[in-house]
Amino acid sequence: MAGVVGSTGAPAEVARLEDVAVAVHRTPVLLGLDLRLAAGEVLGVLGANGSGKTTLLQVLATLVVPSTGRGQVLGSELGTPGTAAARRRIALVGHLPALYGPLTLAENLRFVARLTGRDEQAADGALAAVGLDGAAGRRAESCSQGMQRRADLARVLLADPSLLLLDEVHAGLDREAVPLVDWVVARVRARGGAAVLVSHEPDRLTGVVDRLVRIVDGAVVPVADSP
Repeated sequence: MAGVVGSTGAPAEVARLEDVAVAVHRTPVLLGLDLRLAAGEVLGVLGANGSGKTTLLQVLATLVVPSTGRGQVLGSELGTPGTAAARRRIALVGHLPALYGPLTLAENLRFVARLTGRDEQAADGALAAVGLDGAAGRRAESCSQGMQRRADLARVLLADPSLLLLDEVHAGLDREAVPLVDWVVARVRARGGAAVLVSHEPDRLTGVVDRLVRIVDGAVVPVADSP
């Protein structure tokens, strides 16, 4: 694992969850879950449909507060006002694109640039970096799923997150675009950030993640012989 060492000599923590439980519509999803994520680490998360993979990402994104247990993300305690500042340093790419359909790809990215205090030219550069400069003027709602995925990765490039959360990000990507995921993850890692990749397909994560875990009965279980 390529971790960033803190002042104590141990890898700095990006996230820590302790005995976390979450229920969705009163149905238990996560139960007694413990997780540590070090700076510079890339974690792969596997699990069956409905096992709680997406819920785990939502907890790490500070969008869902555990019903029991405790956790910290980027130094902020979950469920406290401090998570508002941490959230600005987190990028989540979920199942659905985080794009405004009626806006063009360029307009979407320039909006993100303004929100993050960056020059609009940075948005154009991010689109070019993921191979979408030729489609910058196309409305997001008329783009293919693969193009929308690329645009979401461009959004990550703009945000420069300290914590990157990817939920089945390979879905819909054409073969030529798959290396973009590795590249974006490597950029986050190089800055001392961390990433969590959720997938149904372990082979997708080979060579990208430092270790694999599986969610079983609501808890995290290490995967033997993980990278």
